[in-house]
Amino acid sequence: MADRAYLDWPFLETRHKEMALALDAWAHENIDDAPHARGAETDAACIDLVRRLGGAGWVRYAVGGKDWGGSADAIDTRGICLIRETLARHCGLADFAFAMQGLGSGAISLAGTEAQKRTYLPRVAAGEALAAFALSEIDAGSDVGAMRCAARQEGDSYVLDGEKTWISNGGIADFYVVFARSGEAPGTRGISAFIVDAATPGLEIAERIEVIAPHPLARLRFSQCRIPATQRLGEAGQGFKLAMRTLDIFRTSVAAAALGFARRALDEALKRATTRRMFGQTLADFQLTQAKLAEMAAAVDAAALLVYRAAWLRDQGANVTREAAMAKMVATESAQQVIDAAVQMFGGLGVVSESPVERLYRDIRALRIYEGATEVQKLIIARELLKDAAATVVA
Repeated sequence: MADRAYLDWPFLETRHKEMALALDAWAHENIDDAPHARGAETDAACIDLVRRLGGAGWVRYAVGGKDWGGSADAIDTRGICLIRETLARHCGLADFAFAMQGLGSGAISLAGTEAQKRTYLPRVAAGEALAAFALSEIDAGSDVGAMRCAARQEGDSYVLDGEKTWISNGGIADFYVVFARSGEAPGTRGISAFIVDAATPGLEIAERIEVIAPHPLARLRFSQCRIPATQRLGEAGQGFKLAMRTLDIFRTSVAAAALGFARRALDEALKRATTRRMFGQTLADFQLTQAKLAEMAAAVDAAALLVYRAAWLRDQGANVTREAAMAKMVATESAQQVIDAAVQMFGGLGVVSESPVERLYRDIRALRIYEGATEVQKLIIARELLKDAAATVVA
């Protein structure tokens, strides 16, 4: 029942359509029947999904550089958006598994030395090594400049001390890309990036964090954690810029994941409305239901247009700070509304644990927060608008 007409939109090329259809068929065969993990089962399920996605060649699209296992020399934003949308429609944890391989290794694709890329990226692309992106702290989420985790250089080593929290893949990752204050300048100008292998002495999992849509999440603690200086990514003091470049690639794909959840919710609502009989007719025969379905469909298409506009622009080399923020804000907020409407249409069955729409309801909530909460996206959009307005006045 899924609407695939958007695959013919001018934002996408024939290769994108072929890839999306192939992934949809693969997902139907390989992950639709996978059990939905909860609690302690989540780690094993996530590792298994990374192995499956890597073995089937899908993780290659999240890695930059053909020489290092990637599908192309540069990450194709439209490609990763289509993959995340498709996986999210089938299985939220599969989307998470794919996304974290890209986000966790993205800084290596962008700024890694040849030796760093050779060591880590082929294993990530093959699904043999799990990656993680360690930026957030308890008082440094949206305000990255408030970061306190520190890295001091001692000869040919760096020593890390401090904590990171809300780290996806925390506890199961084989390595972490960690951002720490190295002191070259105040604020965000004094942050550097490092690759820290999970087995490095001085790195421990301080706490496992349980959330409403289960996925591996943890608080990390670094205590006199010594790593070779060769594990630094890029130039000293340039870590904040590298983090933002990495997030710029993947922020639009968060919107694409929300779009996938919304499409699945609309599909489920349509099936429910056309088969549920009440008062001598189907639910779909009621005008209230028809009006709600129309609102849901319009919200999905509006989000899709913003998602693939932002992805297309980025693939053309444009700066998409505003467009990506718009896509994430609209797609995640719209998906929440579409999924809520689907739950309502299912009535009591909509809140039965592990029913499709109940899982979607839990899956979508975090997307309105991570990689920039909706409120932060509004600030970004307004800032970009005001900057453009000021430039027009000066001109």
